[in-house]
Amino acid sequence: MALPSGRISVSGAPREGDSETGMVHEDSATLADETNTGREAAKGGRPVVLQVLPALETGGVERGTVDIAGAVVEAGGTSIIASEGGQLERHLVRAGAVHVRMPLASKNPFVMRRNAGRLARVIEQFDVDIVHARSRAPAWSARRAARRAGCRFVTTFHGTYGFSTPFKRAYNAIMTKGELVIAPSEFIAAHIRDNYGVDPQCLRVIQRGVDLEVFNPARVSPQRVIQLANSWRVPDDLPLVMLPARFSRWKGQALLLQALTRLRDLEFCCILIGADQGRAAYRRELEKLIDRLDLRSRAFVVDQCNDMAAAYMLADVVVSASTEPEAFGRVISEAQAMGRPVVASDHGGMREQVLPRVTAFPFPPGDEVSLAEALRQALRLSTSEREHVSRQAEAHVRANFSKDKMCARTLALYRELLGLETDGEAGVASV
Repeated sequence: MALPSGRISVSGAPREGDSETGMVHEDSATLADETNTGREAAKGGRPVVLQVLPALETGGVERGTVDIAGAVVEAGGTSIIASEGGQLERHLVRAGAVHVRMPLASKNPFVMRRNAGRLARVIEQFDVDIVHARSRAPAWSARRAARRAGCRFVTTFHGTYGFSTPFKRAYNAIMTKGELVIAPSEFIAAHIRDNYGVDPQCLRVIQRGVDLEVFNPARVSPQRVIQLANSWRVPDDLPLVMLPARFSRWKGQALLLQALTRLRDLEFCCILIGADQGRAAYRRELEKLIDRLDLRSRAFVVDQCNDMAAAYMLADVVVSASTEPEAFGRVISEAQAMGRPVVASDHGGMREQVLPRVTAFPFPPGDEVSLAEALRQALRLSTSEREHVSRQAEAHVRANFSKDKMCARTLALYRELLGLETDGEAGVASV
């Protein structure tokens, strides 16, 4: 729902001197780079960061936004997020961040132009130092606002996007206009260099991270696992194959179901977990496919799970069957953090997260025969082999893909953007 021009809904604790109504006033003056650095130094090296994205529903982009917001606050800075809101909004407020609600999911050029004015007023009200855009439509508004206010602008290029026409390529290119451009994987960094001609000196690879306080086998009680198993009516005597992903065709749910028909000689149960996010027709299509493939007693579709750590503990094998390359695919790292073997499409950011044939069984994307064979190998792991996979997987994620590492690297980038000194990741903690 579009908000009236000039009115912005703000949630979270306002800073001293902020209007209780959430009203802000636009200042079109442009500040020089030196002024930004001086202003930042006057704050004692504690920047104000505004992250901009369409909404705060579930997803890797949204989860990463919340993680960085919390890290900025924990490090002593001020964190503001502008979006249309959603399920994760409450987590922002709990972390001490401020949420500003505006119609940033809109691709209407007139709304996007008004959003630029709204964001410029937010920048002035909160004395923002850095604007971090995480999606294309909001990025067009955010860049205009940042340039008007004279503050720094950074982007995260979260996916390959479609660029089949010159118009789409030009539309996508806004994500390359940051003074620094973050790629969530080496795969995406290569995509940006190859297709958009971005100077490699402006690119920074910051891989997504897993919250190891949440995704930690030692922290998941048996009661949580039992409660989830009972709610899903999972047989306790069968290996469980799990595919957690939103219900979107390219996520490969149908491919997995086709592959399961080649494993009728094995005992197993399969659960597809996800939110339809407006794709109820595709979910119904999957349920009909289960019937048509005679998998009614083996495969089930369940709603989005609010305790994924317990869900991973319940699983014997976790599948990522995306038919298009993922920019990163955090499910793979989450499953490994919980000590679970992964069967995953061999492309995109997945390749950077696993130890092939050690923690994961890769298969050619879209190949149901190879997927079935990879599942067969994973399901036939002996107890000792499974324990070895578990140890290797947990250690691999802890060493390379923790939320703390992701946040430290992002905070270091913010300091770099502002021309502040950094002493490696340890020094970044005091943004």
